[in-house]
Amino acid sequence: METVRALVASIPTGKVSTYGDIADAAGLPSPRIVAWIMRTDSSDLPWHRVIRASGRPAPHLQARQLELLRAEGVLAKDGRIALREARHAF
Repeated sequence: METVRALVASIPTGKVSTYGDIADAAGLPSPRIVAWIMRTDSSDLPWHRVIRASGRPAPHLQARQLELLRAEGVLAKDGRIALREARHAF
């Protein structure tokens, strides 16, 4: 859990990462583990910088997440972040 938290905390302003990227960097077998950790223990982290592999935020977080990312200069087109441009490499 602490490794995932540290990785999320290290995503710089203006960048995003996917649940799968974080799982790979943490040596976890599934992005779902990262999603579970984010659901249960991320209120003090830049949670809005973690998105699905499709480049889309979770539907129930979409409006707030895209608003926070837009404030950091990460723009969405049709609700999708261009991972090629905004993806953070660990």
